[in-house]
Amino acid sequence: MNPFAQKGLFYALSREKTQKKGSEPRIILLSFLGVLLPSAVLLTLPVFSVTGLSITDALFTATSAISVTGLGVVDTGQHFTLAGKILLMLLMQIGGLGQMTLSAVLLYMFGVRLSLKQQALAKDALGQDRRVNLRKLVKKIIIFACVAELIGFVFLAFRWVPELGWIQGLFYAMFHAISAFNNAGFALFSDSMMSFVDDPVVILTLSALFIFGGLGFTVIGDLSANWNRGFRNLQLHTKIMLVATPALLLIGTVMFWLLERGNANTMEPLSTSGQWLAAFFQSASARTAGFNSVDLAQFTQPALLIMIILMLIGAGSTSTGGGIKVSTFAVAFVATWTFLRQKKHVVMFKRTIDWTVVTKSLAIIVVSGAILTTAMFLLMLTEKASFDKVMFETISAFATVGLTAGLTAQLSEPGKYIMVVVMIIGRIGPLTLAYMLARPESSLVKYPQGNVLTG
Repeated sequence: MNPFAQKGLFYALSREKTQKKGSEPRIILLSFLGVLLPSAVLLTLPVFSVTGLSITDALFTATSAISVTGLGVVDTGQHFTLAGKILLMLLMQIGGLGQMTLSAVLLYMFGVRLSLKQQALAKDALGQDRRVNLRKLVKKIIIFACVAELIGFVFLAFRWVPELGWIQGLFYAMFHAISAFNNAGFALFSDSMMSFVDDPVVILTLSALFIFGGLGFTVIGDLSANWNRGFRNLQLHTKIMLVATPALLLIGTVMFWLLERGNANTMEPLSTSGQWLAAFFQSASARTAGFNSVDLAQFTQPALLIMIILMLIGAGSTSTGGGIKVSTFAVAFVATWTFLRQKKHVVMFKRTIDWTVVTKSLAIIVVSGAILTTAMFLLMLTEKASFDKVMFETISAFATVGLTAGLTAQLSEPGKYIMVVVMIIGRIGPLTLAYMLARPESSLVKYPQGNVLTG
């Protein structure tokens, strides 16, 4: 057997022993930690930062990069050397595409054949039918990511090269294209994108990268295969994403414009077109991208609440984004509406949703709520901050968004470790953690039904 098949990043796809039921979540976590911990150690080396990083700050930064969150305890543009910025780009790319995708790529490069069990695990992680050819699937994902980032790079370079010069302009364009497509939120400008709040080239390019990266590789694959067959022939998940994504963008844009257009600290000084551009950018960014073009610390409380809701909903499944996922929210919403109408079946686009999917969606929401409540309680014990800032920052970390209301830079040592755990859980998924803590047990015993009074 190829010796590379037993090392670090390849662990998740290279074990030939039969996996016990429920071991997949552990594999996902170990694969994540297998990249995270060495990266954190590297970031402490002088070659990667100007003034050095403590192990805590290095772990926080590495976690934020590989979980494509974007929260930072130091100024990314000023603190890291060229080598450090390149390492962050690599971690963002790994985090956005996922360990399963890159593990498969590297194993194929070294000529390692994957067993049917290993291929099934990778396809499940990528949200694909098990009949799909894994090699072709991974190839399509890599090509799509590279093409999307290259297009974004060209537009950003067109804008920044005349201003920053060839070398810096090209590097900044590449860094932000990768950060935006992978919904990472790391920026080399100290004020994120506030300097370009009314610049349509920068704002629309980054927004397009957010949106396409957040749709999910499943949706992109379905669209590429069936674009000429009409909307009716698309998969149900694709239909949900194509309807819900524009709806959330529109709602967020309108709400931010209505709530912030009179705020002298955010959008009031801008022209009408600039206000709409800023509102659209924040609506797109809130769903896990992590860039901001206005000062979020100056947002009104209602606008922060809208942003929190959008952050929690997040992006699409198998995408570069986080959150509970758009499809989870859509299924739970329609299931609730179905119950209120006293219907027996949850139906979307003339398709009946299996109750297992409904139950899973509700479980994701409940487990996410429990994790967020615990994390917020602990942060309120360790940090001297208002509840709204604690809630905003915790949900931003859990949904791997990266937007901050100013608390992250002031976190205490215990607070940083709490946020590290929250970012890891947010990236690998709350149910992954739940499956690890509660081992699946099958039972042949069925007890008589009982009635419980609710509501």
